[in-house]
Amino acid sequence: MPHRLHRLESTGARVSDTKTIAAVIVAAGRGTRAGGEVPKQYQMLNGISVIAHTVSRFVGHPMISEVVVVIHPDDGNLAHNALPKGTKTVHGGAERGASVAAGLDALPDMCSHVLIHDAARPLVSDRVIGDVIAALDHAPGAAPGIAVTDALWRAAESRVVAPHPRDGLFRAQTPQGFDLAMIRAAHAISDGTALDDVETALQAGHDVRIVPGDERNIKITIEDDFSRVSRYLKDDIKMDVRMGTGYDVHAFGDGDHVVLCGVQIPFARGLKGHSDADVGMHAITDAIYGALAEGDIGRHFPPSDMKWKGAESHIFLTHAVELAAERGFKIGNIDCTLVCEQPKIGPHAAAMQAELARIINMEVGRISVKATTSERLGFTGREEGIAALASAVLIAQ
Repeated sequence: MPHRLHRLESTGARVSDTKTIAAVIVAAGRGTRAGGEVPKQYQMLNGISVIAHTVSRFVGHPMISEVVVVIHPDDGNLAHNALPKGTKTVHGGAERGASVAAGLDALPDMCSHVLIHDAARPLVSDRVIGDVIAALDHAPGAAPGIAVTDALWRAAESRVVAPHPRDGLFRAQTPQGFDLAMIRAAHAISDGTALDDVETALQAGHDVRIVPGDERNIKITIEDDFSRVSRYLKDDIKMDVRMGTGYDVHAFGDGDHVVLCGVQIPFARGLKGHSDADVGMHAITDAIYGALAEGDIGRHFPPSDMKWKGAESHIFLTHAVELAAERGFKIGNIDCTLVCEQPKIGPHAAAMQAELARIINMEVGRISVKATTSERLGFTGREEGIAALASAVLIAQ
């Protein structure tokens, strides 16, 4: 049966709203050519495992509703430590085809289409994923490829035998996308010799379209590939700077001190709140959560949960900082403004900066704590409470 391989010149058609798209990430191989003490997909790239980089490209994509990762039966602990909590995994087989089939079988029947991707390609872009999905409006299969531009030779025993025509040749990449029912059926009748899922589809007589690939969509194969991919990742994150803002208010109540930015200040009144009512630290914490698009303190530490009653606010701030670090961000700087008539903040500002720096583990010179009054206007002007505004800048590491 002849193989039919078509180039998709334009992906301008709108993607059908009826698609329910899943992704199968194939990670059951051993990857011995890459070296290392663990398979290449679990080795670290800029502080994060290769497979975590890869899976994040699909878990975070707005058009993908289901992700299944196919792992080697011996890699359960490695996968558990590397993958986001709740990631669905299944065991693969001895060959790639068997692993893909296991991943396809694990998908719910509600899925209409699937993208099959190599875990060792951590730099796949949203553009490539989107182009493959769009091409599935026009064919049962689609995959990214890059036209061969270098001269090609046939060789024997390290000697050139003859030139080889390069017209019509493409370097294959993943993700390779398919109608789910079609590719399941194609794998069911496959003899297992196909090098990838495009070949499996072609062997079953199905049409596969090519969309433009990406030179950065590298498959890590040998040890040198890690440094190449690492450089690309560093180029990406140099531009990833986030800013968040926070605002909080607490009313005065009974007491003989207030806690502001971690510093206890003697005062004729206290601040009312579910925790220690540190209005400054709460605003800073919310600014960090905001930069991460993670809501506010209430999302992570609900006031309905009594175990946080009277909790010290450094618990909240530490959680926000650790969450930022898990996402690959460091805190660039923090600016906090306390709005009140009393107590006077100036004499304590340096101590507040030092305490925040200690909790966040950053230079004091990157933290600003200052105060203003509201010119006797509003609830702060009437000395009914204290307000705080904060901003935080996060920089990808």
